[in-house]
Parts: sequence; C-alpha cells; structure tokens
Amino acid sequence: MNRRKFITAGTVAAGLAGVSLTAGLPASARSLDRRYVRSLDELQRALATAGPGTLITVANGHYPVPAGTPIAITGKRGTPSRPITVRAECPGGVVLTGEQSFVLTGSSDLTLSGFAFRQSTTLEVPPDCKRIRLTRNDFQLADVEGLHWLMVRADHSTVDHNAFHGKTTLGIYLGIEGAGTDAMATGVHVYRNHFSDHSFPGDNGGEPIRLGVSPRALSTAGAVVEFNLFERANGDPEAISVKSSGNVIRHNTIRDSLGGIVLRHGNANRVEGNYLLSGRNGIRIYGDDHRIVNNYIEQVAGSGIVLGSGNVRDHFPGETPASRRGNDAPDRVQLALNTVLDCETAISGESHRTLPPLGCTITDNLLQASTGQLVNMPFQDGISWAGNIHWGTATDGNAPVSGFRRVDPRLAAGADGIRRLTAGSPAINAASQSYRDVDCDLDGDRRTGRVDVGADEFSRRRPGLSPLTPADVGPNAR
Repeated sequence: MNRRKFITAGTVAAGLAGVSLTAGLPASARSLDRRYVRSLDELQRALATAGPGTLITVANGHYPVPAGTPIAITGKRGTPSRPITVRAECPGGVVLTGEQSFVLTGSSDLTLSGFAFRQSTTLEVPPDCKRIRLTRNDFQLADVEGLHWLMVRADHSTVDHNAFHGKTTLGIYLGIEGAGTDAMATGVHVYRNHFSDHSFPGDNGGEPIRLGVSPRALSTAGAVVEFNLFERANGDPEAISVKSSGNVIRHNTIRDSLGGIVLRHGNANRVEGNYLLSGRNGIRIYGDDHRIVNNYIEQVAGSGIVLGSGNVRDHFPGETPASRRGNDAPDRVQLALNTVLDCETAISGESHRTLPPLGCTITDNLLQASTGQLVNMPFQDGISWAGNIHWGTATDGNAPVSGFRRVDPRLAAGADGIRRLTAGSPAINAASQSYRDVDCDLDGDRRTGRVDVGADEFSRRRPGLSPLTPADVGPNAR
C-alpha cells in the first residue's frame, strides 16, 4: 500500500522540525547503512534486508496502515552498539493510522523514532523481543474504552522523549508487564516523557504509567522511571502505579493532577527526589522495604504521604488471586528527608484496614502548613519517629512529641517556586541520623556530614534540578 498523502504543515509536526531524530542515538546509527522510503511497501522491503546499523528514514506523510497487513518487524536483530533504527523524517511528521502500526516479533536492538501513533489497538513490545527503544514519538491512539496505548513486555526496553496525551476513556497510557502471568520485564527505562490530559472520570483504570499488575507483584522488575512530567493526569488517583518490586521512581514532576505516586503492590521500591505540586494525591505506600526520600510535596488537597494499612501482612508465592489483590501492610518502610508543605495532612495513615505498619521509620522530614493537621497516624506502635520539623499554624496532630520539634525552618521560594532552606535555618545539619544510601538532595546537591532536615540540603549554588516543564520532556526536548 503506497502512501496516500503527505503532511506539509501538520499539527503533529509543527514546531518539531528542528529536532534531530539522531539525537541520543549511538554514533553507529548516524553513519552506516542509510535508506529513505516513501511508502509502506518500500518500508517493508527495507526492513526485510535490514541488519545491524541500518537506518531507515520514512518520508513525512500520512500513512493509513491497511487492516490485516501491519508493518511487520520479525526476527530483526541489531546489536547494542549498532541498532536497527526506523525513524520519521522529522518528529511527528509520519502519522500512522489504522488498526495497527508496527508489529514486533523476535527482534532486538531496534529503535522506533519520531512517529505519530494514531492506531486503534495497543502497540505491543512483546516478551520475545529485547532492547527495543521507543523515542520521540507522539501517542494519541483512538479514544477507545478500555484500550491501553503502549504495553512493554520486553527486557531492557527504553521509552524516552515521547508524548502521551488526550485520552478521555478507561485505559492506561503505558503499561510494563512481562511474559506469562507473573513475570515482569526487567531493566526497563522510562525517561523524559510527557504524560498529559487523561480525563477519564472513573476512579480506577486511567493510569499514565502502570508498572506491573497484582499477579506480578513479587517479580523484581528493576525498572527506572525518571525525569517524566505529568500534567492534568486525572484518569486515576495513581499517576505512577507500582505493582512490582525493585524499581526506582525518581526526579519526576506531577503537577495539577488527580494522580500521585502509589506503591500498590510489591517490595523494595525507591521513591526519590520527585515533585508533587498542586494536585489531589501525594505518595501512598503498601508493601515492604521501601525507601521514600528527598521528595517535595506541596499543596496536595489530600495527604502528602500516606503510610497505608493492610488486610494481608505479606504477599507470598502461591497465594490466591483474591489475597494477592489485597493491601499488604507496610513493613520496614523508611520515610526520610521529605518536604511536605501546605497539604490537608502532611503524613497520615489508614484505619479502615486492620493490619498496621510494622518496623517503619519517619525521620528528618520537614512538615509545614497553615491549615489542617500535620500528622494523622492511627497506628503508632509499629512506627519510630525522630528529627522531624513542624511549622505553621496547622496542628501537630497525633505525632509523638519526642519525634519532632516545632521551629521555623526559614524557607524561601526560588525562581522555580520551590521553597528551600535559607542561611541560618535550624534545619541545617540537624538530621537525627546518617543516611548512607542518600547521596544527594532534591536539587542534586551532595549530602555530606550531618545532613539537613527535609528534601533540600542548604546551598548557595543555583539548583541543578528543578520541577520539569514541557520544554524538558517529550519529542521536542534536547
């Protein structure tokens, strides 16, 4: 099927033509076997003979993919240093419509770059593939009830510099799962993406990122989700929903959204250096051995951080599906060095389940608000408190008096609106303990010696990290 028409000034490509699609690609992808195709037939023929290092550029245009004949990529194997790259002539300049676009099978070290995906079925990266990269693409699939837009099941895949936007119905933007029913893809890296404008009005099922599902909770995924921006992510209370183990969620910005970061299932996840701003949900935690450090949460309508309760003590291999769907009471969770400002409640728990947190620590956090209460923790016996700072006219709630002191931390807003410590703050060098596994603060400044309370380590230098803006993410970011 030949291409039917070109887009010469399409809305998808507007403003993006100056971005090189070879940016961030290995040098080999810029210099070896180059091919330029102008139709789907030419693309399929080029793919048939592509090998390591081949770079296929698809001419800008509108390409309706015929039903039953997707763009098949089967058994194509590049190498880590010489991937096979299929790219649009400019970001967003190649619009793929129809039921399907690319269908991948048994392939590895393959990059798809710069496409505008407008198909009506899920784009799948199956478990028989490996090291698949999706970069600088624009996802706005058909707004079909229950349709998930991108599902990654292949180990060591990368999803970066993409835009996901404009869904009003049930279904997620990006899912990460694995083979079978209980495995997770390992080593997936998700970074510099823009997730925006998911407006599904239900109370479940519209997550921008869902990292696992309950049957896969005990599988160690080792995913890194970092430097992504979420705006108006209103399809679910969970903007980043973690349902697997051993992941890192860091340096993301969630702004003006219903969704927060939720460790719903799984163990040993790390949530570090994220901004949650002017939303309705903060960070909520179930499961064991998590580290929640260096996060900045401001003006969340609910609780900044929720240390949950459980109806099961621990998930285990072989438990029933009903048990696995239950909430795992938090054990050995560390909440430390977070800054929580002007939320309805800074740190809270849950009382509607019977199993309390056990062996958890809440230390050296900076909590400040002018209304509401700072702490509402119904279960106290399983929690140790130390070194926290409270300030503002909000009440202390039921925080144990031995676990905090009430003193003005002397915060001031920077050019990015983030409130940081100023010289002479009593939070400086005031932490109650050392944190060997926390090397840097929210801004990227080194934490040395006796560290400062809260997410910010006082520095006179300009912050190296700030909340992300649309210019920092998506297909047009450098």
